[in-house]
Amino acid sequence: MMRLRDRIVEEIRKSGPIRFSRYMTLCLYDAELGYYARAREQFGKAGDFYTSSDVHAVFGRLLARQFQEMWQALGRPFHLQLIEMGPGRGLFAHDVLAYSARHFADFFQALHYVLVEASPGLQKRLREGFSAAISTGKVSVLSGLDAGDNPLEDVIIFANEFFDALPIEILSKEGEIRVDEQGGKFIERFAQASPEELEFLDRYGVHPEDDGRAEANLEAMAHMRRTASLLRRGFMIVIDYGYTRAELLAGRAASTVRAFRQHSLSASPYEAPGEQDITAHVNFTALAAAGSDAGLTIGPLLTQAQFLMGIGEVNEFAEAFEDAQLPQEKAKIALQLKHLVTPAGMGEYFRVLLMWRGVDEQRVRELSGMRFA
Repeated sequence: MMRLRDRIVEEIRKSGPIRFSRYMTLCLYDAELGYYARAREQFGKAGDFYTSSDVHAVFGRLLARQFQEMWQALGRPFHLQLIEMGPGRGLFAHDVLAYSARHFADFFQALHYVLVEASPGLQKRLREGFSAAISTGKVSVLSGLDAGDNPLEDVIIFANEFFDALPIEILSKEGEIRVDEQGGKFIERFAQASPEELEFLDRYGVHPEDDGRAEANLEAMAHMRRTASLLRRGFMIVIDYGYTRAELLAGRAASTVRAFRQHSLSASPYEAPGEQDITAHVNFTALAAAGSDAGLTIGPLLTQAQFLMGIGEVNEFAEAFEDAQLPQEKAKIALQLKHLVTPAGMGEYFRVLLMWRGVDEQRVRELSGMRFA
C-alpha cells in the first residue's frame, strides 16, 4: 500500500514544489491516507491531543445553557439549527443534546443538530454514533456548507478548535515557503510571495524579520466569509487558541505551526505525514474582519475563562457536579473544571469570538457568556 509520504513525493516530482497549504491539506485531509482518515484514535487520552470536551462533559453542558439563551434571544423560534463545524467524534454534540433533553425541554424540542465534517472516516463514525438521533430527524451529518445552500435563519454556528486545523501559508524574508523533496525527504524552498499573502501580513499580521516566519491564514478567512455569508439570522461562536494583530505587533507570538503526536510536540511537520496533527494559531483579527466583511456584528474577544465563568456563575457550575455523589468524584471534577477555566489550563490560552446578525444587540449583551466581556 502506498504511504502518504510517497504520494506527496510523487506529486512534487510531477508538478514541482508545492505550497505549504497543499502539503498540510494532504497530511490532514487526504481521503485515504490523511490524518483524519486514519482508523486509530486522534482524540483524548488514546490519541494525540485533547479538546475541551475530552476534559469533562461540563464544557458541552455550559454551552448547552448558552445555546438555550441564544434561542431565547432569537425569540424562541419553533425550529433552531445548531451547526457544529468539525465535530470530530461527536463528544461535544452528545453532551449538548443529553443535557438539553434533561434540562431545557422546549429548547430541545426546537433543536436540530447539524454535524458538518469533511473527513469521510469521521462522517461514518458520526453516522454510526448518532444513528438513533438521525433516524428521528434530531441530528444530520453533512460534508460541508457551501454557497448553494439556502440562507440560514434561526441558527447557531459553533466552531471549536476548527480554524486552527485549516491549511495556511508560511512566509519568511526570502518569500513563501514551498515544500520540495530531495532523496525522498522533504525540504523547503522559497517562491515569491503572492499579493494576497503580502496584503494579509500588512493588514492582519506582521512581516517576518531576520530568521523569523509568519503565517497567512487565507483559507480561514475565506471559510469565515463563506460561512458568515450564509448566516441571515443567528449567531456564530468560534473557540480556539490564537492571537490578535496587536499581540503580534507586541511580539507575543512568532511562528505558530505545530505538529502533535501522542500528546507530544513533534520535531517537524515534515515527519510522519498523515500520522501527526498539524495546526497553526488562529489570527482572530483576520477572522473578525472576515466576519465583518460578510455583514456580521462582532462582539468583544473573550478568553475561554471569561466566557465559561459567565455561564457557570448563574448556578455556581451545577452542571459539572450533578452526576457526582462521592467527595472524591467532586474533587476530581473540580480539577477538570479548573483546567477549563484557569490560566494554567485552557482558560487564558483559548479565546471566544462571538458574532451575530439579525439579533437585538441588547439581547446579545444579556447572554451569560458575555457577563465578563
